[in-house]
Amino acid sequence: MTKSPNSGSINNVKHAVDHSASGLNWRNRTLFHGDNLKFLRAMNSESVDLIATDPPFNKGRDFHATPGSLASGAKFQDRWSWEKDVHEEWVDQITDDHPRLMYVIEASRRVYGDDMGAFLCFMSVRLLEMRRVLKPTGSIYLHCDHTASHYLKTIMDAVFGQKNFRNEVLWLYKTGGTSKRWFARKHDTILFYSKGSEYTFNPQKEKSYLSHKYGFSNVDIFEDEKGAYTLTGMRDYWDIPALRGNQPEAVSYPTQKPIPLYERMIKASSNEGDIVCDPFAGCATTLIAAEKLKRQWVGIDIWENAKDIVLDRLVQEKLIGTGMDRTDLFDEEVYFTANPPVRTDDGDRVAPFLRVKERVKEPDGPKWTRAKMYEYLLDQHGSKCQGCDRTFDDPRYLELDHNTPRSDGGLNHVSNRILLCGPCNRLKSNQFTLSGLRRRNGKLGYMAR
Repeated sequence: MTKSPNSGSINNVKHAVDHSASGLNWRNRTLFHGDNLKFLRAMNSESVDLIATDPPFNKGRDFHATPGSLASGAKFQDRWSWEKDVHEEWVDQITDDHPRLMYVIEASRRVYGDDMGAFLCFMSVRLLEMRRVLKPTGSIYLHCDHTASHYLKTIMDAVFGQKNFRNEVLWLYKTGGTSKRWFARKHDTILFYSKGSEYTFNPQKEKSYLSHKYGFSNVDIFEDEKGAYTLTGMRDYWDIPALRGNQPEAVSYPTQKPIPLYERMIKASSNEGDIVCDPFAGCATTLIAAEKLKRQWVGIDIWENAKDIVLDRLVQEKLIGTGMDRTDLFDEEVYFTANPPVRTDDGDRVAPFLRVKERVKEPDGPKWTRAKMYEYLLDQHGSKCQGCDRTFDDPRYLELDHNTPRSDGGLNHVSNRILLCGPCNRLKSNQFTLSGLRRRNGKLGYMAR
């Protein structure tokens, strides 16, 4: 489905406008400074048309900008450790509300190692929020490379659903360097998913030198071995030159991508006036491309000088006034803040594959971790499965589960928690309450005697 473009010019959508009617709780041209998870969780649900982002790749090294460049001082670490980088709250959230996602993380952790598991856990909690903030007709383009692309695809399948996978786009680039041990690695991968079955998509046409030579326009023309010419539309491999240091848009940011690459994503999956988000804004390529194409945008980045890069590049591209004072530019043209917006929707964290029949507010008070709940229940009931009444010498045979399933609105609170052995937990799944499980075990003859 192709959505109709919004009426009016983007220039008429100033960030002083009240967006409450449209579900927004931030201004156009906003750059948030800090950990993107905090800001994603603070953004209203279903408020973004397109996410196009270039996150870390788990490359196991550090990145630094060229000294003396416009991006001087920019650096980030692309190394991951389960012990140092994974928050217990992330693991609890994924395990309780998205068990299929945790299966993928644990499998990747076993196959590749703890560093991949940590990276995928970091990405998973953020991708869950990205899915939540996308409109029903929205899409996401996730930029990655061979280091983690196949692992990230399984995560994207779990979060967005395999049926919503649209393309694995290859970005081809010609840069120097070859290898004597393998074929030269000259492409990145861009994973394109929609949120649902109806989504914005504007078919593109590309030009080639043959188009110009033979007088055609806005098409690709290829000559086969018989001399016949074929006209084609947009393909899933994009031959777009990588940035070189002497190009005007280059700011020497360590992972800067060319504007035309992100313009292609934005043109394909949004219309003028739509809202584009980049949670890993970096040197603002997505934001610049969105502004050039008359889209609204919101970016997030942890680098403290990201605001200066955004402003400098907007001025360089002549997208905002060049004669204004920098302070006035921030006040009137670009909004920069380290404070999360206030949610004006119901504030719910949407679990994509849970169909909660009735949402109940959890009791007030400090939220217990899964580990604390486990210890409490073990102290209350001993190492006994509450589903089949079997007692185990080793409590590691017991698993934490819900009494009333999450799919029926069950809480993550300790009052709705039980300890089950592995077979009982698998039998219970998300179909039974504890009493239903015990009845089922009785019929099957599985209860301890």
